[in-house]
Amino acid sequence: MGDSLGLLKVTVVQGKRLVIRDFKSSDPYVVVKLGNQVAKTKVINSCLNPVWNEELSFFLNEPIGVLNLEVFDKDFLKTDDKMGHAHVSLQPIVSAARLRQILRVSSGETTLRKVVPDSDNCLVRESCITCVDGEVVQSVWLRLCDVESGEIELKIKLTDAPDPDATSG
Repeated sequence: MGDSLGLLKVTVVQGKRLVIRDFKSSDPYVVVKLGNQVAKTKVINSCLNPVWNEELSFFLNEPIGVLNLEVFDKDFLKTDDKMGHAHVSLQPIVSAARLRQILRVSSGETTLRKVVPDSDNCLVRESCITCVDGEVVQSVWLRLCDVESGEIELKIKLTDAPDPDATSG
């Protein structure tokens, strides 16, 4: 493992226009992966526009990875059905966090960077990375891949790891 860059808090906010995998609806849940770390949301029964508002936490280390997510339909008698997947590069939020430290931004709200949809992410639209009272935050809508429709909203927050130099002296 490389150097620790901090704690990454990913809030899976909601989904919209998810695909039907059961008779009339689906029972979606989201699996979020960062390297070998995995977390998942609760299942929302019979809903194609679910609201989770669940915060999942990951340790972010060098080398900076990609946040991957997969949406599944919970089935009780057979394997869960895939409802799409998406990814977003964490490099922009890490770069913005480094910029925040250089600029010593700690209060108020400051836009640090804009991220546009490209091959490194599944963004639906442009996303701003802001510093809100010392925390670096990015809100994104991700388009699900390999399915007819579906989007997932995430709020990504990077908080500083404890500074080992702060205790020595």
